[in-house]
Amino acid sequence: MVPGDLVLLHGFTQTGASWDGVVRELAGRYRALAPDLGPGPWEAELDRLEAQLPAAFTLCGYSMGGRVALALALRIPRRVQRLVLVSASPGLSDAGERAARRAADEALADRIEAIGVDAFAREWAAQPLFAGQPAEVAAAAHADRLRRSAGELAAQLRGLGTGAMPSLWERLGELPMPVSAVVGEQDPKFRAIAERMGFPVAVVPGAGHALPLEAPAAVAAHLAVP
Repeated sequence: MVPGDLVLLHGFTQTGASWDGVVRELAGRYRALAPDLGPGPWEAELDRLEAQLPAAFTLCGYSMGGRVALALALRIPRRVQRLVLVSASPGLSDAGERAARRAADEALADRIEAIGVDAFAREWAAQPLFAGQPAEVAAAAHADRLRRSAGELAAQLRGLGTGAMPSLWERLGELPMPVSAVVGEQDPKFRAIAERMGFPVAVVPGAGHALPLEAPAAVAAHLAVP
C-alpha cells in the first residue's frame, strides 16, 4: 500500500523539525510533511498552506499548530481526510479575553525582540506548562527554539497567536472529517479543553503538554490508527 500524505503543524517557538521523532516512529506509514509555519497574519498563512499542501491529506497540529490546523480544515474540508489535534485549543470564545490576550502577546513579542531568542527560549521553557520534562526533551526543545529568530517569533505571536486568531469553538460542528484529540495526562488545562470539544480523546499516561517531543511513539500510534 502506498502511504498517504500527512501534514504536521508545529507549535509556537518550534519548527517542523520538532516532529522528527513522530515521523521516525511512523516508519513510512505516511509521506510526512512538516512545514515551518510562517509569521502570519493567520489568513495569509492559511492561504500559503492551502496553495502548497497536497490535494488530500491527514492533518495533525500541535498547540498553536493545532489551532491553525482547525482553521485550515474548516477552510478546505474536502482535502482534509482526517484531523488530529494534539494539546490544542479552538481559541478564546470571549471577545474580552481575546483582546486581553492580544495585548499580552504584543507585550511578549516586544520582549522577545528586546532580549533575543536565546534568553526568551529559556524563559519560555521555565513555564509550568513544561514542568517535569526529561532533560533530553528540554534540550531538544531548546535547540529547536534556537532555529527561529527573535523577529520570527515576535511576528508569529502577533499573527498566529491565540488573541490574533478568531475563536473556532462555534464552528467545530462544521467539520465533516473524522476528528480526534491527543493530550498528556499531566496537562489538565488542555485535557479539559479536549474533552469540552467533544471529539474522541486519547490521553497519554505520564506525559505533559509537549507531546511530539515527550511522547512521539504515542502520537505516532494514534496517527497510525486508520
